[in-house]
Amino acid sequence: MFNITPISAFNDNYIWALTTPQSNEIAVIDPGDADKVNQYLKENGLQLSAILITHHHNDHTGGVEQLSAEHSATVYGPQNSPFDKIENKLEEGDQVELFGQKLQVREVPGHTLDHISYYLDGDQPQLFCGDTLFLAGCGRLFEGSAEQMHQAMEYFRSLPDATEIYCTHEYSLANLAFAAAVEPANPAVNEAIIQCNQLRESGKPTLPTDIATEKKINPFLRYGETSVKQSAEQFANTSLPSEVSVFGAIREWKNSF
Repeated sequence: MFNITPISAFNDNYIWALTTPQSNEIAVIDPGDADKVNQYLKENGLQLSAILITHHHNDHTGGVEQLSAEHSATVYGPQNSPFDKIENKLEEGDQVELFGQKLQVREVPGHTLDHISYYLDGDQPQLFCGDTLFLAGCGRLFEGSAEQMHQAMEYFRSLPDATEIYCTHEYSLANLAFAAAVEPANPAVNEAIIQCNQLRESGKPTLPTDIATEKKINPFLRYGETSVKQSAEQFANTSLPSEVSVFGAIREWKNSF
């Protein structure tokens, strides 16, 4: 497993810094802000050797060109991305070897068509999922379809319960407010709201979360639950015969929540 530290950027982004105890080399995921990364490197005496991109949005890629030029860092990212600074282009089934660890690449379109995730298997699995899966939420469908994002959620549901989830935004409290609207009687959601409020009041990130927790609180992973289906049908004012249609309805509901 990696040692993982969040570097805060913009209003609510996290740039994840990956290190191992044996080395002063570092990799970063989705560096939208080069200055924040350079400050972290300087303060901690670290050398940037790799940059991993999940998708092309500027708040995830804005610092890549400067960082790769200044540090000769290798840039990894999706093979079908409109972002043109990717050297090592990745697709479904590829692996990225990083500091002796192997990250598995999965294509998870929906938020964007080029979105990928990185998964480290092992005693403590770790998932780097950009803007697809959030604590109690999922990404907005800017380019892809509900069917595509549902497939991504099915993949995330299949991962071990202990998998740590490192997404790229501090959206947890807003997402939990929506989860409580979808499932007002879900005690796990109310517990998560209390815990996340305590963390934020202490100036700490609410992340990482994990797959086991998300299966209990995240409506976008709970599309098979009767309570979520009933709420989705009430919002849509129609019968929803499939998990995809339930997922699509709650995603549309969240857009205007």
